[in-house]
Amino acid sequence: EGGLPQKYDADGNVAIASSPKEVRTFNGADYVLEESLTPDFGLVHAWKGDRHGNLVFHATAMNFNPLCAMAARITIAEVEELVEPGELDPQHIHTPGIFVQRVVVAPDTEKRIEKRTVALTGKTGA
Repeated sequence: EGGLPQKYDADGNVAIASSPKEVRTFNGADYVLEESLTPDFGLVHAWKGDRHGNLVFHATAMNFNPLCAMAARITIAEVEELVEPGELDPQHIHTPGIFVQRVVVAPDTEKRIEKRTVALTGKTGA
């Protein structure tokens, strides 16, 4: 229905309220349509890449990095290993170079999130 505050005036009253959202029906259910957000910059970290921006991710980096690279206006990729164009197997490229505008080589980046932690096992208690 709209009406959510977007801007307040000096007295704290609603100066600009949101307009109603578009609602469409699919298979008998009503859905509210929202516009997507387009970020100016997307920063991604890849395992391998070439100077054309073709990227290969490792393990869980596949979860969101390809989506972040495709969503941004300008994507900056930090790669651990920069290879020559043609060295990457086309079937293993996760993000094609069309989505990447800049490539930065960072071979010895510390990966603090990948620190192994081990919990003590065994019985504890009374």
